Amino acid sequence: MRAILPPLACVLGAALVVPAAAQQAADAIAPEAATAQDAEAFADLGSEVAAAFEAKAAGRPVEAEEWMVVAANPVAVAAGAEVLRGGGSAADAMVAVQTVLGLVEPQSSGLGGGAFLVWYDAETGEMTTLDGRETAPLAARPTHFQDEDGEPLAFFDAVVGGLSVGTPGTPALLEEAHRRWGRANWADLLAPAIALAEEGFAVSPRLAAAIAEDADYLGRFPATAEYFLPGGAAPAPGDTFMNPAYAETLRAMTTRGAEAFYTGDIARGIVDTVRTAEGNPGNLDLIDLALYEVIERAPVCAAYRQHEVCGMGPPSSGALTVGQILGTLEAFELAGGPGDAETWRLIGDASRLAFADRGRYMADTDFVPMPTAGLVDPAYLATRSALIAGRDSALEEATPGTPDWDHALVWGDDVSIELPSTSHISIVDAEGNALSMTTTIENGFGSRLMAPGGFLLNNELTDFSFATHEDGRPIANRLEPGKRPRSSMAPTIVLRDGQPVLVVGSPGGSRIIGYVAQAIVNVIDFDMDVQQAAAAPHVLNRFGTMDLEAGTDAEALAGPLGEAGFETEVGELNSGLHLIAIGPDGLRGGADPRREGIALGD
Repeated sequence: MRAILPPLACVLGAALVVPAAAQQAADAIAPEAATAQDAEAFADLGSEVAAAFEAKAAGRPVEAEEWMVVAANPVAVAAGAEVLRGGGSAADAMVAVQTVLGLVEPQSSGLGGGAFLVWYDAETGEMTTLDGRETAPLAARPTHFQDEDGEPLAFFDAVVGGLSVGTPGTPALLEEAHRRWGRANWADLLAPAIALAEEGFAVSPRLAAAIAEDADYLGRFPATAEYFLPGGAAPAPGDTFMNPAYAETLRAMTTRGAEAFYTGDIARGIVDTVRTAEGNPGNLDLIDLALYEVIERAPVCAAYRQHEVCGMGPPSSGALTVGQILGTLEAFELAGGPGDAETWRLIGDASRLAFADRGRYMADTDFVPMPTAGLVDPAYLATRSALIAGRDSALEEATPGTPDWDHALVWGDDVSIELPSTSHISIVDAEGNALSMTTTIENGFGSRLMAPGGFLLNNELTDFSFATHEDGRPIANRLEPGKRPRSSMAPTIVLRDGQPVLVVGSPGGSRIIGYVAQAIVNVIDFDMDVQQAAAAPHVLNRFGTMDLEAGTDAEALAGPLGEAGFETEVGELNSGLHLIAIGPDGLRGGADPRREGIALGD
C-alpha cells in the first residue's frame, strides 16, 4: 500500500415496552467483525508504522517525548503524525485523522456522523467539551419509529434507509475545534484525505471483512452498492478504492469551511438522499442542516482514588456512567486483582447500578431536566456502594436510585438500543494539549445511505427510545424535534493534581462505558501500562448478564461468577481502546490489538 501524505502546509403516543432480556440480546449485535491484525497490509507506510505494529504485537506501549497520536487506522494515524511533526496542535491533527478515517474506515465514522470531543488546554489548565452529536429533524415526532398501530419497528427496519438519519455534526465540530485551538492551515489539514480519495487507497483487511458481512444491507441502495460492492462483489483486502466525490466535498470545505457542507449542493444532496430512500424515506430537511450548531458543554468529572475522571456529559451518558461505576468502586480496594471473581462481582454490580440510573435519567439536557451533579455526588455513590458491600453474591435486582435534584422523578426506564461501531482518537501535542474524541455514524455503515458527496449518512436517530412512555411515564430519551439522542460515547481525560495523566476512549456501542471504566481501573488499580490495559481480557456488565471475552482468561471466571448468581455469556467483545499515558518521563501510547489501530509519537 502506498502512503499518500503530502507535507502540511413533547410527548406523544402510548406506552411501548421492550423486555430487558430482549434489549440485552439486541444490543449485543456486533456488525463489525474482528480481524487478525496484519502489519503487512500497511507495510508501505514505512518503518515507523511497522515498529508500532511490532510494539503492539509484543504487548509494549509506544514511547515518545513530545507528542503522540493513537487512532483506528494506520493511514489516518500517519496523517495525524505528519501534522504534529510539523508543529500542528492536537486539534489540527484530529482534523487530518478524522477526514482520513472517514475515507479508509467509513463503516465507523465520517462527515455524515457526529462526535464528542474533550480538550485539555495546557496553557490555561481548563477542560472543554464540544458536543457535535447529530440532531433529530424538526419534522420528527416521538412516534417516529412506530408503525400505524403504534408498535415499535423492528430495529433494522428502522436503521436501514432515511428514517434513521439525523443532522450530521462532524464537519461543524472539525471547524469549531480548529477555530479554537488550531495553528495549521485548514486546507493543508484536508489535503491528505483529498489525495487519498483522488489517487486511491488500499482496502484494509478490517474494511473488507466488514463490507462482506454487511453486503445485503449495503446492496439495497444503488449509490452505496456501486461504491462498496464494485461489480456486485465485496472487495478483497488490498483492492484499491477511489472516491472522487469525497475529494470534491473536502475541496469545497477547503474554501468555504463547514458552510459548504450545511448549505448548497452538498446539503441538497444529503436531503434528497434521505427523503427519497426507497422503502424507508426520512424527513431531514435543509433547515435542519442550516440550523446545526456545535454546543460547548461543561465537562462531567468524578473523583476516583486521588484522580479526576473527566469526560462528556449529556447528551452522552458516557462520563456520568463511567463516573458512577468508578465512584461506586471507590469504597472497595479491588485487592484481588484482574483475575479475581470477587473483584468482578463488585465491578459488575457497580455497573448494573450505574446502567439502571442511565436508563432512567440520562438524555439531552436541553430537553430533559437531569440530576447531573447528583448522579456523581460522592454521598449518593456511597449509598450505591452500600448496596453491594458485605455480600458474596450478585444483587438480585439493580434498580435506579434517587440522586439529589429539584425535579419530580417522573421518568420511565429507557429501552433504546445502541449498537457497536464508532472510532476513537487520542492525541497529545508538543505543547501538552490533550484531545480525546469519540466519533461515529452509529451502526456499522450507518443508515447504509451514500450521499452524493461520497460519505455515508448516520443512523443516529435509532439511539432514541422507540418507546415514548413506560408505565404511563414519559421516557427521558424519547425522540423530539431538534433533540440529540443519548450516547454511550465516553471520550475521557484523567487528571491528577490538575494535570492530565491519561487520555482514553473506545468504540463499542453501550459497551463503551464498560471498556473505558475497565481500562481506567486497569491503569490506576492494577498498575498496567497502557498497552496492557488496552489488551486485557474484557469482563463487563450492562443490563444484568456478565459478558466474558471469548478466547481469553476471562472465560475462567464463568464458573465462580455463575456461582455468585450472575448470568454469564462468553463472546466476542470487540473494543477499540486507544490510550495515552502522560508522565514526567514522557508519553506512552497503547492501541487495542482487537483492531488495526496503532500509536505513533516522537
